[in-house]
Amino acid sequence: MGFYEFAREVTRVFFKVFYNLRAEGVENIPADGGVILCSNHISTLDPPLIGTPLNRRIHFMAKAELFKIPLFKQLITVLGAFPVKRGSVSKETIRYAQKLLAEGGMLGIFPEGTRGGGGMGKKGAASLALRAGATVIPVAIIGHYRLFRQMKIVYGKPVDLSRFAGQSNSETLEEATELIMDSIRKLVQEHSK
Repeated sequence: MGFYEFAREVTRVFFKVFYNLRAEGVENIPADGGVILCSNHISTLDPPLIGTPLNRRIHFMAKAELFKIPLFKQLITVLGAFPVKRGSVSKETIRYAQKLLAEGGMLGIFPEGTRGGGGMGKKGAASLALRAGATVIPVAIIGHYRLFRQMKIVYGKPVDLSRFAGQSNSETLEEATELIMDSIRKLVQEHSK
């Protein structure tokens, strides 16, 4: 068992004991191939929460400042994080993400950008998905991270972006992004009741 797998087992116990985590829709995650998990963002605990119920390794972009802390840099790198500068995504970061997806990896993205982003999505997830031909899975995190209160994570069915294939203009990316965001919103609404 590698360190990532060990860490996942630890977080499974942590989220089950302290947040009574319930996961739904895990069967919607493809067993292989490039996948982008697009989720709402409510807490710094979201990245480990999203990956905890899954048997596939998940990678996240993390703010570059976190990679300046020596031991923390080593930890998050081993756990699959890679750096991104706030406000601008470098070509190097985009190339790394595309390579990861092309090799059948799974990437977690918060299209709102920041926690509680208010619903407007950034175009990066749609752009990466269309360029790499990756499957996009909407994810809803439901709850408030209150100790011993239930948290729920719902993995939706893949978002159909086929009508945007081969297109990458700004209007197309806006439409694809809105489709992804709408899928996330619907999951949150349906499962918050």
